[in-house]
Amino acid sequence: MPVGRRIDRGRLTRRSFLAAVAALGTASARATAEGNGYRMPSLTFSDPTTQRRLGGLYARALSALADTHTIAADPAVYDKAGLLTYPPGTVVRAGGGYPAPQRWTRDAAVNAWNAVSLLAPDVGRNTLWSVVDRGPDGLVVQQDDQWWDQVVWILAARHHYRVTGDRVFLARAYRTAARTLAVRTALDFDTSYGLFRGAGFMNDGISGYPSPPASAWVRSSFVLDHPGTERLMCLSTNCLYFGAQSALADMADSLGEPARARSLRADARRLRQAVDRHLWRADAGTYAYLLKDDGTVDVSQEGAGLALALLCGPADGQRAEQILENAHWQPHGVVNVWPHFPRFDDARPGRHNVMVWPMVHGLFGNAAASAGRSDLFARAAEQLATLVASSDGFYELYDSVSGAVDGGWQEGGSGRAEHFESQPDQTWSVTAYLRLIHDGLFGLDFAEDALRLRPCLPPEWGAVSLRGLRYRRMTLDIALSGGGGRVLECAVDGRPAEAVVPAEGTGHHTVELVLGV
Repeated sequence: MPVGRRIDRGRLTRRSFLAAVAALGTASARATAEGNGYRMPSLTFSDPTTQRRLGGLYARALSALADTHTIAADPAVYDKAGLLTYPPGTVVRAGGGYPAPQRWTRDAAVNAWNAVSLLAPDVGRNTLWSVVDRGPDGLVVQQDDQWWDQVVWILAARHHYRVTGDRVFLARAYRTAARTLAVRTALDFDTSYGLFRGAGFMNDGISGYPSPPASAWVRSSFVLDHPGTERLMCLSTNCLYFGAQSALADMADSLGEPARARSLRADARRLRQAVDRHLWRADAGTYAYLLKDDGTVDVSQEGAGLALALLCGPADGQRAEQILENAHWQPHGVVNVWPHFPRFDDARPGRHNVMVWPMVHGLFGNAAASAGRSDLFARAAEQLATLVASSDGFYELYDSVSGAVDGGWQEGGSGRAEHFESQPDQTWSVTAYLRLIHDGLFGLDFAEDALRLRPCLPPEWGAVSLRGLRYRRMTLDIALSGGGGRVLECAVDGRPAEAVVPAEGTGHHTVELVLGV
């Protein structure tokens, strides 16, 4: 992300949460959403209590994304690649509490990956291109001082292609992704360990790290200002690189470059082996947080790292079960890093340490759903719903013990720990919840040729339907009943079928699934 990202975001003046302008059912709200390029499905639980708690929050999240977080894109700022379309010329911003412009790779990619590419393909495409530059050698994800998270764009780009089938986008995104991965591999791959150097995916603040490398004499909250942090090798970042290599291989296959795909998959296999060799803790049944270049391992639990180990693929089935079973949860969710580093505690929790960031917590909930753990998935979704309801908004982060809106503590310009604020209107907190519904509950698993359904329905939630979901040239109504993560029966348009919707279909279709354990 650009140098501007180094502003202490949590120090900005708090703005009150901007409520959704209208309920989704109203014509004015739908008109606003559709004017911004959104196709708005509806979620209905048969149980009234679940509907009020989870269904109402889904509607609110959709409205916030379409109406509050989708903004006009100034081409001078957001169209360095020259690929945004006008109209609509719109992108999704990072949040309401931050200064403009917000041209940040991680936020753009995560929001497109979480929800925007599905709900508003044109906006998703624009949002992805908004963080790409056109350099002397061609398109490349913007190169900035937060270099370790650039490759998340590659996973989001593959997802966008799989959702939309847009082969023009695929060809351009493949070249952009290949060039970006090549730059990062040349600069950041540590051949002695077989791992990529870089800070933790979500931890751009120094409060997310032990001391050392955190240095009390450095008057900055930004991780790379502290000596030695550029040489850290973190679980989350290496899981993202594994995912990026695999995603680029899939894109190469789609474009008829099988030799390149085989080479990338070989790279991914070697990276997975290195992650297992250096970070897997057989005694604890989980992964360690990070490796320093002197061989020292920090065995803290990294929430995003564990989630990405499952979602991106490094953790196989048996290890996934162990990770989920052994993960630590705070009273209000899965935190960035557990436990407290010695300079923090429950009264003064570290901003990137023992705090609940909804985006990280949501990723972990989706990881649980992908492994069929409906109990843990329900816990994640319900905890996030509680946090939003109690704060009347989708905030940046929350205290993990009390559930209060709070930005935590972190080293700052004074050279000592300072209290930060949690910003309102956080877009990836919104899209984290939407992804819990789409990918977790309904198990939407997009491939090049089809949409596969791998739902995870907590039995206590009751039957649920998602109606009006647009997928390529189709509109789908999907209904789930029973409970669990195994499909017992499936009917498409009233006829028995596999839980698969071929991508070449057109028109309106109903999919009904009965689930069990």
